[in-house]
Amino acid sequence: MTAIDLEHYRPVNDELRERVILVTGAGDGIGRAVALALAAHGATVILSGRTVRKLEAVHDQILAAKGPQPSIAPLNLERALANDYDAVAAAIESNYGRLDGLLHNAAMLGQLSPIDHYEVPVWVRVLHVNVTAEFALTQVCLPLLRKSPDASVLFTSSSVGRRGRALWGAYSVSKFAVEGLAQVLADELASTSIRVNCINPVRARTGMRLEAYPAEDRSTLPDPADLVGPYLYLLGPASRGISGQSFDCF
Repeated sequence: MTAIDLEHYRPVNDELRERVILVTGAGDGIGRAVALALAAHGATVILSGRTVRKLEAVHDQILAAKGPQPSIAPLNLERALANDYDAVAAAIESNYGRLDGLLHNAAMLGQLSPIDHYEVPVWVRVLHVNVTAEFALTQVCLPLLRKSPDASVLFTSSSVGRRGRALWGAYSVSKFAVEGLAQVLADELASTSIRVNCINPVRARTGMRLEAYPAEDRSTLPDPADLVGPYLYLLGPASRGISGQSFDCF
């Protein structure tokens, strides 16, 4: 685990210019905030998620802010089949010819429950969305990432993916798996121009946080827009050469 102290990190205005970056879960929360920030610093963002209406809203907001023309790649990670992943990769290949960044932000919390009461179907769904789907999307995107001179794959981790905590069940286990997947991939790609890291957003005012902590005072939580610095750092040129690590937001 590595701590990033990037409260004062500010990329230059066009630091991400001409980079093509795919963001999952881009319709709201941290995914939305990062997508907007990437575009504000010059990146061409591919917005992925399961709710087209939300993706369209982010798309329109980027255009209203005079950002580079984004695109939308609808993908329901719970139900997607091989052809759906292939279609996303084919569209990126056709439109851009390469991929410079991939942010795995979408995830499913599941239920907070002791293991002896955890529902097996929910367990399977959480592991599928949070691990298997990320593996599948990464796999189809690797040929596109290899065409970039400086590519970054960024997985979203969690504190419960580093030390298990009672009641966090499949979500905790899935984040342990994500950390392992990132380490394996980073080692396999060590001799390439692709770097692979994990980031733990820690605390943010998101829907998933509300689902996990419904009684929490949300006014004490940072807005997702306040946490984008480490994401821009790890997806941009400033982190070139950094791979196989797991970071916390400040």
